[in-house]
Amino acid sequence: MTTAQTGSWKVTYFFDTDHEETNHFTGYAFTFNENGSLVAVNGSTTITGTWSVTDSNSSDDDGGSSGIDFNIFFASPPDFEDLSDDWDIISVSSSKIELTDVSGGNGGTDFLTFERI
Repeated sequence: MTTAQTGSWKVTYFFDTDHEETNHFTGYAFTFNENGSLVAVNGSTTITGTWSVTDSNSSDDDGGSSGIDFNIFFASPPDFEDLSDDWDIISVSSSKIELTDVSGGNGGTDFLTFERI
């Protein structure tokens, strides 16, 4: 998905199972690089992870309907670990990426929205 690779993005909504946690990412600019690295920068703080887009029929068993997963992985810190998942894509435009995931463990639903800065 080349849309993500254009420009920087910010988290405008993050709902983790039962509460909103958008404020954990205030001030961070996310860059989805072509090489699969994902970099979040806030002033002098830089957090690096990875991202990819895969066919969910081959790598995921959560039954998402889109057939495509938007995968995000951060090893640390804990707030960023919460973003690590194989997200189902709700919608993509040139300025917004909306994602969701239904947890296999507790059945809770998470939502994540990035908007272009």
